[in-house]
Amino acid sequence: MKPGIHPAYGPVVFRDKAAGFAFLTRSTATSDTTVEWEDGRTYPVIDVEISSRSHPFYTGQTRVLDTAGRVERFERRYGRRDERRDDR
Repeated sequence: MKPGIHPAYGPVVFRDKAAGFAFLTRSTATSDTTVEWEDGRTYPVIDVEISSRSHPFYTGQTRVLDTAGRVERFERRYGRRDERRDDR
């Protein structure tokens, strides 16, 4: 790697406030806020809105979306395009 052009890469705590979950990893992201981790050391902390503990895909609480209704609503509003344009 070329020296002097890459950001510092070090330990950071990512904290999901919605789920009350935090994990320690390495990242180039930084923060002025710090937190004392389980090992007694202080690390920068980055608060996130969603993580694997709160995301519906990982928790199994996914919602079924009415995509057919959305498509029909779009076609009613903007019209349907039956023919393809050939812009060549």
